[in-house]
Amino acid sequence: MQTRPLGASGIEASVIGLGTWVTGGGAVWGTEPDDRESIRAIQASLDAGVNLIDTAPGYGWGRSEQVVGQAIKGRRDSVIIATKCGLIWDDDRGSPFAELNGKMVRRSLRPDTIVEEIERSLTCLDTDTIDLYQTHWPSVEPDKTPIEETMAALLKLKDAGKIRMIGVCNCSLDELAENVQHGPVASHQFRYSMLWRDAEQEILPYGQQHHIATLTYMSLEQGLLTGKIGLDREFAQDEFRANEDWSPWFQLENRRRVLALLDRWEELTEKYHISLAQLALAWTVAQPGITHVLVGARNTQQAIENAAAAGVELSKADLERMNQDLETLGPPSGVS
Repeated sequence: MQTRPLGASGIEASVIGLGTWVTGGGAVWGTEPDDRESIRAIQASLDAGVNLIDTAPGYGWGRSEQVVGQAIKGRRDSVIIATKCGLIWDDDRGSPFAELNGKMVRRSLRPDTIVEEIERSLTCLDTDTIDLYQTHWPSVEPDKTPIEETMAALLKLKDAGKIRMIGVCNCSLDELAENVQHGPVASHQFRYSMLWRDAEQEILPYGQQHHIATLTYMSLEQGLLTGKIGLDREFAQDEFRANEDWSPWFQLENRRRVLALLDRWEELTEKYHISLAQLALAWTVAQPGITHVLVGARNTQQAIENAAAAGVELSKADLERMNQDLETLGPPSGVS
């Protein structure tokens, strides 16, 4: 398994990390995961050399953290646990964010909610220390906490030994720079895939310049880039894939274009003896500024396949060909 540093922390993490959003379940995923199979998938990832596991309290209201905690019992010392703070749902503190599975989720990076969240996460994960503690989303009005105050709270947790590294997620360039100004930022987690490349303009160059690790999510576009979601697949209204703003490529005509592109890459999968999912992950790992790629797994087969993508090295010519094909594909169409 290939590893790269988590920023300037001196800690090496596998380039393919296990994301556990799907492990928490919920209506956005369409079908519920099986906790026992999720545990097997996590353990299979570890067996395959993955040492970075990313989770969050909001993934199933603690369910994902609990499953991760169960899966790594007896193996804690070999695992880098990344979890998050900043989304709460049990009172009216913070700023409204979204209604999810019948609960109003709020953004809060107040010191008082962070202190409460870290204790719940430590309990759910059954550990004394979180390796990488990340702010899930930036704080916003009307209950906006200054970044300086949030970072001060996180530094106190670091001094107390409750966390080892500080990370951020989903930041704009200005937000990322302000976080860096007030404390050591090991990593930045954000959405990035061959179909969603906004970060290449400013975020990735800044991260490279400041030695900030990148943890990308949705790099398989929720399964679309595996080629296994055909034109006949229909999605429930509350599924994430049905949301035109977040998942425009799942709209029928856009999906048709993506599937046609993937068909043209069949010769690449045959050349490297890999799946389309592995091809997409290998492409992502090879992009300038990308250090780590998070990908979910519902079962052991997916976990093993995803981990193996770390060993795929695409030639310069094939990377250039894929980039030319992606440029020809262009942006999604027909989305307001």
